[in-house]
Amino acid sequence: MKTAFSIITLLLLSTTGFSQDMNSRKKEYLLENGVAIEGYDPVSYFNNKPQKGKKEFAFTHEGIVYQFANNNNLIAFKKNPENYEPQYGGWCAYAMGSKGEKVEVDPQTFKIVNGKLYLFYHTFFSNTLTDWNKDENSLRLKADANWKKFIKQ
Repeated sequence: MKTAFSIITLLLLSTTGFSQDMNSRKKEYLLENGVAIEGYDPVSYFNNKPQKGKKEFAFTHEGIVYQFANNNNLIAFKKNPENYEPQYGGWCAYAMGSKGEKVEVDPQTFKIVNGKLYLFYHTFFSNTLTDWNKDENSLRLKADANWKKFIKQ
C-alpha cells in the first residue's frame, strides 16, 4: 500500500511540475492571441520563405501553440520541435543580447544560424538584424545567458 501511495504521489508531483514548466514557458514566450511567431510556420523559415500558418494545422508543444502552412511542415515539427522553435521564445535576438530585454519582432526579419531560428525587430527606421550581424558571436553568447534568466532550467 505504501508503494502505491508513493507512486501516485510521485506521479502527481511530476505532473504538477510539468504543468508549472508549461505555464512559465507561456509567460516567457512571445505569443499573439496565444500563438507563437504571430502565427507564422516555424518550419517555413528553414526553406527561407516565412509563411503564415493555418489554424487547421496547429500544434501545441510544451504549452506553446504553433501554426503550420501545411501538414508536411506540421509533421516535420512534431518529429523534432527543438530544431524549429525560435530562439529566446521568439523575442528579438538582438535586444536579448544587447540589453537582456524582451522586444517584439517582425516575423519576416530572421536569420538561421547553426540550424537555429533567430527573429529580429524591424521597422522603417530600425533593423536590428543589421546590428546583430556586426557582432553576432558576442551578442549570441550574451543573449543565451540573458535568456536563461527568464527561463529557469
